[in-house]
Amino acid sequence: MDIDAQKDILRKSVYDAIYNDGFSNRPNGDYGKIPDFKGSVIAAELLRTTFQWKTAQTIFSSPDTAQKPVRYFPLEDGKDLIMASPNLQHGYLFLKSSKITSFVEASTKDGAFKFSEDLNIEDYPKVDMVVEGSVAVDKKGNRIGKGKGFGDREIQDLLNRKLIDNNTPIVTTIHPLQLVDSVINDQHDKVLNMIVTTDKIIRI
Repeated sequence: MDIDAQKDILRKSVYDAIYNDGFSNRPNGDYGKIPDFKGSVIAAELLRTTFQWKTAQTIFSSPDTAQKPVRYFPLEDGKDLIMASPNLQHGYLFLKSSKITSFVEASTKDGAFKFSEDLNIEDYPKVDMVVEGSVAVDKKGNRIGKGKGFGDREIQDLLNRKLIDNNTPIVTTIHPLQLVDSVINDQHDKVLNMIVTTDKIIRI
């Protein structure tokens, strides 16, 4: 069995567990998507307590629904936010907290477009923390997303543009059911160095 097939099996097992145990916010489950799990606000609040968050000035987040509170809290805390546009179709969106009138709206996908600054990416500030959505992760920091590779592409692009470096925290917020024994990684897959669930912080 090739790696892609093994990853698909792992994804389905996580989707099934979250749906069958009633932890998905989507009525038909999260199949084919980053899980929108119940408790995403709690996980984001836990991430907010970390030294890495408190000392960050600019936070990058994926556009996934489960990471909406991860996009809200930086703005409320007076930090700036960079969000990847869905499927990277429109690159990145830069949101300056001091210029936003509704943090709730700005943390949504549509609101991020509304409030984004007209700023060239060459003028973006350095990113102090990257938060990606995940389908499954293990305690070594290996992760898989929904299978389209956008998370890995975002991280690599930020590295290439020198907006992050090898010391930048790469984080995910997940439900405990998304933490599995082992995730098989391809060579291009990026590794996390912090996992935040609804009840614990795992530093790698």
